[in-house]
Amino acid sequence: MKIYKSLVYTLIFNLFVISAFAQSKPFYEEYDWDKNPIENINVEKFKDKDIVAFKDKRVNEFFFIEDNALVEYSLIHKLYWLNANDKIEEYNKVYLPYSAGSEIVKNKARVITKEGKILELDDSKILSSTDNETQRTYKYYALEGVEKGGYIEYYYVVKKYPTYTGNRVILQSDFDKLNIEFDLFAPSNLIFESKSYNGLAQLTEDTLIKDKNHWKLKIDKLEGIENEELAPYKAMHKYIVYKLKANSINPSKDLVSYSLASQNIYNSLYPEADKKIESKLEALLKSIQDLKNEDLTTRIRTIENYIKSNVYIGDVKRDDLEDLSSIIDNKVANEQGIMKLYAAIFNALDIKHQIVLTSDRTEMKFDKSFEAYNFLQEYLIYFPENKLYMAPTKLESRLGYPPGNFTDNYGLFIKKVSLGGFTSGVGSIKYIKPVNYDKTNYNLVMNVSFDEEDLTITKLKMNRTMDGYYAIYIQPFMDIAKEEDKSGMIDQVIRSVNENLEIIDKKVYNDATKDFGSKPLQIIANLKSEDFVDKAGNKYLFKVGEVLGPQQEMYQEKARKLPVENEFERAYDRKIIVDVPEGYQFKNLDNINIDESYSQDGVELFMFKSTYTLENNQLTIFIKEYYNKNIVPVPIYEEYRTVINSAANFNKVTLVLEKI
Repeated sequence: MKIYKSLVYTLIFNLFVISAFAQSKPFYEEYDWDKNPIENINVEKFKDKDIVAFKDKRVNEFFFIEDNALVEYSLIHKLYWLNANDKIEEYNKVYLPYSAGSEIVKNKARVITKEGKILELDDSKILSSTDNETQRTYKYYALEGVEKGGYIEYYYVVKKYPTYTGNRVILQSDFDKLNIEFDLFAPSNLIFESKSYNGLAQLTEDTLIKDKNHWKLKIDKLEGIENEELAPYKAMHKYIVYKLKANSINPSKDLVSYSLASQNIYNSLYPEADKKIESKLEALLKSIQDLKNEDLTTRIRTIENYIKSNVYIGDVKRDDLEDLSSIIDNKVANEQGIMKLYAAIFNALDIKHQIVLTSDRTEMKFDKSFEAYNFLQEYLIYFPENKLYMAPTKLESRLGYPPGNFTDNYGLFIKKVSLGGFTSGVGSIKYIKPVNYDKTNYNLVMNVSFDEEDLTITKLKMNRTMDGYYAIYIQPFMDIAKEEDKSGMIDQVIRSVNENLEIIDKKVYNDATKDFGSKPLQIIANLKSEDFVDKAGNKYLFKVGEVLGPQQEMYQEKARKLPVENEFERAYDRKIIVDVPEGYQFKNLDNINIDESYSQDGVELFMFKSTYTLENNQLTIFIKEYYNKNIVPVPIYEEYRTVINSAANFNKVTLVLEKI
């Protein structure tokens, strides 16, 4: 559940007193489409495109109805030209918004052939379907008669509960759009403000209209944004965020502010003390083992592991799932409820902490300068004494390793403040540092020897250690995994080097849930393979680079347009120890040597280096690699790509083994 939606429901009419000014009819009542929408369209210059939008109009209007109730009318109007069969398949259904909290007040759809024949659809073409898993019902237009080179056009208006604490409108897509418009209407006493992102022009105010406020944006053309490898694609689209700023008949300013949000979030997560709940909480804490450990980090980890192993989080808004007494008894909560449980426990144990709200930076970066609740997407808890973050609602995360996309981002930090017997939350915007690269390692020592009878057969001893983000999807779950699932997870790690490896035996160390964050997961295995050596005449080709397993490589014919964003910083320390068969030698060892890096302001950000030594008929190869920066802007993309591809180039190194 998105936190900002919860804020809307709890704060929406407590912020100010609304009084309606005289209004005209809502915009949509006099809106209609053109009789001949393709009259002036020339598709010749778009013949190499699969789809083009020749109209993309959106109108959001806030409007007072009877009893001064505020509603929002949202109009969507689109005209698509479809020039490929797969696009026809993709767009031959127009889904209509359908929920208990909204009402479709107007809708039209039509198909236009490439010759210009117009086929208008009536309500008989509106069908329903139900998702088997969610049981959610969808209504959609079934568009019949769509042909390659033809058009589909539709518009609908939805009446819904108003969203004015922060709303995001994405105008760009993966295909070209022409004639793009966005309009925001509001009663003349409601003042909105907005901000545009990723190079999109700002909204302008219409000063000619008198009976309502109007902000607008019109763009002749927006080129489609093409996805690129490792790009934060959704976050890079051109979009607008708007929010209500003021009510001219109410002296309060900044009606949507992080100061107000901080107070309300704090009050919702830290309700007044209740003796019955305190008693249940005390009993719960007594049942958690190792909670008296003197080390703060260990105590916090113990609490997190207990809750994430014993309390189920459901995605349902229900009172009992937010009631602490019910949560402790039944071990079921929703997102809000689980946050209240963590907050109550940390307060009871006097563990200093701060609630943090942020966003997934690959979806939408947190804007530190524009306060809107739609940036408050995800919960973290920050512990200032050990400077670690926890993601309390994310089962796959553990203390010190919040979801990487929540870091390298800004967030709203809510701190407890007491003054004169009154306690509340005060918010401030701070940067959420990423976990440093040396805290996430994927290391390997591989001993390689050749079968005396058949040199194409290799015997390998793997010593794999992994910690941080590389262990987070395995190590915390080892205690609760079934034995066959646990074995399967370990086999998957081993065979990440080569899927055909024969596993002779294996041992796993530090595989308890409590080991995550303090001890690396270690896998030692004896293996056998016929995939690393090929015979060529009287020589043998040893594909030593493949002993590391597949490596990422980035090749791009076009100039890079979007930045690279990795989830987390990381490091690799690998060693390959090869016993050279007696009477043989390697001829091209210098191919092993690769050295690429990039530094900025005296700090080495990316590095790959492979070297070797040859002593007493034993070849030892050392490979070090790390990435000390998640967000790679376009100007240094080529430097990053060079380092990434160095690992891929090592992966292709083949040594020639021949008799002396």
